[in-house]
Amino acid sequence: MPIINSIVHRIDKSSSDQPATLAAADEALSASPALDEMLASLKDSYHAKTKAWGYFADAATAHTLGAALARHLEGDTADEQTFVAFTRQAAESLKTLVDDHLPVGGHLLFAHTRQGDAEHLTLALLHHREGYAIDASLGVVPVRQLNLGQLTLAARVDLTQMQAGTSRQYVSYNKDRGGKKLAEGFRDWLGCEEGVDASSETRTLLKAFSDYVESEDLPEAQSREKTDALIDYANGQARSGEPITLDQLSELVDEQQPKAFYDYIRNQDYGLSPEIPPDKRTLQQFRRFTGRASGVSISFDSHLLGDSIEYDAQQDRLIIKKVPGQLRDQIKQRRE
Repeated sequence: MPIINSIVHRIDKSSSDQPATLAAADEALSASPALDEMLASLKDSYHAKTKAWGYFADAATAHTLGAALARHLEGDTADEQTFVAFTRQAAESLKTLVDDHLPVGGHLLFAHTRQGDAEHLTLALLHHREGYAIDASLGVVPVRQLNLGQLTLAARVDLTQMQAGTSRQYVSYNKDRGGKKLAEGFRDWLGCEEGVDASSETRTLLKAFSDYVESEDLPEAQSREKTDALIDYANGQARSGEPITLDQLSELVDEQQPKAFYDYIRNQDYGLSPEIPPDKRTLQQFRRFTGRASGVSISFDSHLLGDSIEYDAQQDRLIIKKVPGQLRDQIKQRRE
């Protein structure tokens, strides 16, 4: 992940009743293995968080990050002094959000990186935690280190997609810490509009997949194999911060008919976008319930519980509202 430019500014806030102040850096960070490793760890931590996805609104005010970034991209983005000036302006405007919603400040990191053919801008307000280390004399000493697991404010912009103008989900930002008001304030500071609900889109995709498997009347082993392929691919995309691409997923689900699942989704009109940001929490909840006893074998996707399948706890029984076609035909034949 080559680093084009990176910098750290400091937003100081000693207490809730003291206004935040900015200690801005005058130059970008020098390249080093430590910087590379820190950014790689930050990337992993960020992609593990719950995020919203969207795009910069055309009507965003001049003080938003989106507007400032658009102006920055009109010039030489690789120029160090241009990058320093852009990030300093952004850090200055973020002080108000810190004042309104956070008890303390932190170190504000900006990193412009390249990964393959795509360029990204990552920003994060970093905090420290107290820890311990062993010194050269084998003694225990206190140390302060960056707490990359605590990302109060963090965002990532796909600069390549932003400039192409063909996507409504090139901005992602974390929203699982600090409450609703902080998340909304951060979104407004970014100048971002939510383009797609990752949780809802992921749930719809999983529902479409279950419907597809059911329509194909697949054997249990083959159904489980396809489910594993979907979950492995989706989790891999989530770890790398990349969207689920429907045509690529369709190829993985059925190598013999690589367009079958894609065509099924389009023909059934689920309203899914060609690219879906994966929601890790939703994916973690998608699994199969399986049980066998007294000659009865039952297996179904967990999200069907409470929908087409109900569990009566008092009677200890399952109620199947929609019987699979293959099973229904076998029962009818037996009764004739």
